[in-house]
Amino acid sequence: MPSSTPPSDVDFPSESEDNHDQDGVGLSDPTLSSHRRRMLDLINRLHMTGVQTDMDLPMIAVIGSQSAGKSSLIESISGITLPRSAGTCTRCPTECKLSRSEGPWKCIVKLHITTGPSGQPCDVTNVSFGSPITDKADVEDRIRRAQRAILSPSIDAQKFLYDSDLDDRTAEEAELSFSKNSVSLEISGKDVADLSFVDLPGLIASVGSTGRDGDIDLVKGLVASYIKRDSCVILLTVTCETDFENQGAHHLAKQYDPEGKRTVGVLTKPDRIPAGEENHWLRFIRNEQEPLVNHWYCVKQPGSQMLKTGISWAEARKQENDFFALTQPWSTVEPQYQKFLRTSNLTERLSTILSELIAKRLPEIHKELYNILHKTQEEMRKLPKAPSSDAVGEVWHVVSEFMRQLSRRLEGTPDEGGILQSIRPYQQEFKRAIRATAPPFVPFERGHDRGELPPIDFLANEEDEPQEPKTGSAFGTRKSSTSPNSGNPQSSEIYLTDVLSHAQRSRTRELPDNYPFVVQKSYIDDFTEKWASPSKILFDQVYDILKNNLSGLVHEHFGKMGKGGALHSVLMIVHEHLDKATEKAREKVDWLLELEKAPTTLNVHYYSDYKGKFLAYYKGCRDPGELTKKLQHYKAPVTTSPNGREAFQQAIYKALAGLNEAGISAQAGDLPKLLPVDPMEPALVIMSGVMAYFQVAHKRFSDMVPLAIDHEVILGLEKGMEQALRDGLNLTGPHAEARCRLMVQEHSTVASKRTELQKKLDRLHAASLELRKLFV
Repeated sequence: MPSSTPPSDVDFPSESEDNHDQDGVGLSDPTLSSHRRRMLDLINRLHMTGVQTDMDLPMIAVIGSQSAGKSSLIESISGITLPRSAGTCTRCPTECKLSRSEGPWKCIVKLHITTGPSGQPCDVTNVSFGSPITDKADVEDRIRRAQRAILSPSIDAQKFLYDSDLDDRTAEEAELSFSKNSVSLEISGKDVADLSFVDLPGLIASVGSTGRDGDIDLVKGLVASYIKRDSCVILLTVTCETDFENQGAHHLAKQYDPEGKRTVGVLTKPDRIPAGEENHWLRFIRNEQEPLVNHWYCVKQPGSQMLKTGISWAEARKQENDFFALTQPWSTVEPQYQKFLRTSNLTERLSTILSELIAKRLPEIHKELYNILHKTQEEMRKLPKAPSSDAVGEVWHVVSEFMRQLSRRLEGTPDEGGILQSIRPYQQEFKRAIRATAPPFVPFERGHDRGELPPIDFLANEEDEPQEPKTGSAFGTRKSSTSPNSGNPQSSEIYLTDVLSHAQRSRTRELPDNYPFVVQKSYIDDFTEKWASPSKILFDQVYDILKNNLSGLVHEHFGKMGKGGALHSVLMIVHEHLDKATEKAREKVDWLLELEKAPTTLNVHYYSDYKGKFLAYYKGCRDPGELTKKLQHYKAPVTTSPNGREAFQQAIYKALAGLNEAGISAQAGDLPKLLPVDPMEPALVIMSGVMAYFQVAHKRFSDMVPLAIDHEVILGLEKGMEQALRDGLNLTGPHAEARCRLMVQEHSTVASKRTELQKKLDRLHAASLELRKLFV
């Protein structure tokens, strides 16, 4: 994970910032040496935890084009010999962790694995490759074998230690051309400098006959993955025997460090500079050409012939010192630039730069580590609960929690989005739809210029909301599609003449003033037949609400369990159980609809009361005078002075009072009954009886259907649900354990994510522990 610190904040100390001109810096100052060793040792331990895959840790990366003298420089710094055979040294990174110690010299070789065989990131591991080496002569062969193991990941790495058949395996026979996995060298001893760096494969210009397509970009990408990090010190090696501009490593370094703040330049092979061109390279040493904050250095390493003769590193350093002390123009370079010559000066400077960078980055490392750790813990918490070792107990626990929550929801919760709250608006709409099926009787002959019908005051308190009177509707729910005076009223309206004609057609052997009940029943059948549709709509709406709530509840409790098999199984079980409960409720509603096909009521008083009120209302509508209208607006007078309207009110008041004194209970609305007999009286009686029965029937039906659905579907859903889950999931019996294990088994992606996060947490905790050790 790249650091959030911008490159401009990572300015490494330059030579000009060194107040002691290197006096008392590094090994020459015991205090600074101890602090430096602690910093370098800390960063090495942090690298061992693998936390560099999660955050940016300070490091030195050695880069250069092929044949730039990079390997010789590393050998000179580390004091070991690297493999020189073709296709080994430059094909995978080599981490060198150097530390001075009072013990005997030793080298521990490990394989640092960060990617899998196909190049994908994997868990960071450090695999020991053989026992510690105590003889420097054995290091080259061990490194060669380690590099072969890195390049052939499908073969057991330990086989490359001892299997002679693999000794002659060439680079072309390796499985990979290059690898991001690295060989790690932990070198310690009395003559070892405190320094850590990674040697990266040399940049190549062409793959040659033995190369593979894509190797150029592969190596370039590998190098870039290191040097793009803000805390990476770039040790740029440039050979003096090749034109500077033709060396790709310089261009790559400048791409990621354009201001040269974290690049240290190294000129190699100064003995191969063509005669007369020395001053061109001296301009780099003076920091006049391609200036860098931390300057350019120049080193001289022994050639291949000297290496073959077995020259020691002490002799090599002496020869290097003699070269710069005796060879022109290096021997006459100004004193202030002499400190930029020789490997020892470079090594000392690199050690100082890295240790100071580590010290500077420590607060940021602490902060980044804490932030990454916190974020990783949050990601881990978002994952489903890890499977329990007691699979049966875990499944039973989830089922019990599901049933507890289901029971609570079906019983009713006070929250706005509860099941009952969601259903109630549809129940009210159902009630309105049933009430809207009232027969649209019009108490006038067809074609009569009736105008607006007065409101039915005695029904006002039965509406959910105030209703405005509408022409041609007893309930104020229908309106003529044309003008009342147009003579073309809406065809659905039932006029008084239509009722009378129907009654006369239906007479059989009745007396002239009697009409068969079949007339009323036909009108009753008309509105009861319309009740099936609203009932089905309510049924479907309740079913959808319950199904959605059930699905949400199942997802809430079983959605994160296992690979999803439990979720799908439970969904099928609960939906099947819902369907069964729904079928029972549907039977009950059908039964209620069947009951309404036989009109009857035991609530005689209720029926009779409404029939009388409707008859009075219809008669009042047909009163040609103003009596009915006055009676409808009648109010008991507040004064006894008989004048104008108050005189009428007083007269009515006296009439009602007289009737009451005579023992006849009456109200103003009953007075229209005293009007002369209407020739359409039989039709009015039929209409009043039908409307009175409608009041009885629609109220009970509006109650019973929602109650039946509530009892059989909503409350009834819980009945037998737990048993259905127990049987459907097979939670009992001899194979219950195996079935439950399958149900709680995590999906491979979740398990992989959990493992990945856990290993990341382990790395971060290990790194945090190492940081705490620094202050103990």
